[in-house]
Amino acid sequence: MPVKRWHAELAWLGGDTVAEQVLLEVEADRFLRVTPGSQPPADAVRLPGLTIPGLVNAHSHAFHRALRGHTHYGAGDFWAWRRQMYAVADQLRPDSYLALARAVYAEMALAGITTVGEFHYLHHAPGGVGYDDANAMGVALVAAAAEAGIRISLLDTCYLQADVEGSALSGPQLRFGDGDVAGWAARVAGLPAAARGIAPMTARVGAAIHSVRAVPADGLAEVSAVATGLAGPLHLHLSEQPAENAACLAATGRTPAALCAEHGVLGGRTTAVHATHLSAADVCLLGSSATAVCLCPTTERDLADGIGPSAALRAAGSALCLGSDSHAAIDLLEEARAVELDERLASLRRGTHPASVLLTAATAGGADALGWPEAGRLVPGALADFATIRMDSVRTAGADPGTAMAMATFAAGAADVTNVVVGGLTIVSDGESRRLHQVGRALAEAIRPLWS
Repeated sequence: MPVKRWHAELAWLGGDTVAEQVLLEVEADRFLRVTPGSQPPADAVRLPGLTIPGLVNAHSHAFHRALRGHTHYGAGDFWAWRRQMYAVADQLRPDSYLALARAVYAEMALAGITTVGEFHYLHHAPGGVGYDDANAMGVALVAAAAEAGIRISLLDTCYLQADVEGSALSGPQLRFGDGDVAGWAARVAGLPAAARGIAPMTARVGAAIHSVRAVPADGLAEVSAVATGLAGPLHLHLSEQPAENAACLAATGRTPAALCAEHGVLGGRTTAVHATHLSAADVCLLGSSATAVCLCPTTERDLADGIGPSAALRAAGSALCLGSDSHAAIDLLEEARAVELDERLASLRRGTHPASVLLTAATAGGADALGWPEAGRLVPGALADFATIRMDSVRTAGADPGTAMAMATFAAGAADVTNVVVGGLTIVSDGESRRLHQVGRALAEAIRPLWS
């Protein structure tokens, strides 16, 4: 295949500095050569600004995007917000979910996101009735990502009970359940072939435990085994709320982290999402098992969840990655800086997580957590996914090679992303999607009927 070339004014190739005048050469969907200090060939696309590996959104619930602007007023907590979320979930069907998710993933692309981890539990029709295609909703998500031009790890989520005591699902929750782990596993077995049929190069399938509330303790190991069989990652919500911890302790005598450790859930292919309310022993369990942690600061602050112990987790051995979760905002640069800025608020110290650590969490950390270890890096042989951030906007003006990393991490935002390439194909150019025209209008048209 012909070699494609891009020439980056500045590029982050890892570490604490940026390289200048970097020639990116791509053959098929991978980097052939990455050469700093190069003059731009005549056929190269110029990339003014700072080019970084494609951002990776490791935790998404696509349909939550419909809640933005509707749930920010009034009092309440996570559990009050959840009732509104269930009401929106009950409106969606495969066709409307495809339209919404396609627009949401296009919004992600505009923000420099090239891979998404979709934590998918909206499986069935209202009342829990299965569609003729048992995976119709998951197929819609894979198709949506393909049409928006980004990669997806579909994390099919096991959700069997309403609380840790084993109460039955009811109302909108009926759409989430498969009866038991065996029923869930039987449905999931058909997903890899379906994903390959739609997006053979850009879709992978993993598994998820919704939470210790939603999967009985004796089913945790079974779900983990299914993830192993899929050769994909395993994700779970963990200790997002103090009430979750208290209920788990009352029912099992263990914290959620300890319960998961006991049943073999933790480990190097597992990612714990949120991990906000952990004991010191919980932090050690996650770190010593090399369990990754996905932080979602814009959602955690929006829902008043709290500030997680990011510094302690990183020191204990947990790799960090980032997600936009409920999509109160879709801006991975904001998620990255919030990890450090929230840590400053909690610790009264600055500089715990340097820019290189935050950019790694937003790129390679997420790619590893989603089962794309060949992504998230600007190196020969890696998937050719990258994004360029302008360094001359009102937010980033004044940057130079020595400050570009800090400017991107602590000042730039989604609106500063100009170009995005996935697998050597341009999906965003000059800040405009090449896959979906008028992304804002598409979002509005998908969201409006859900509230009518």
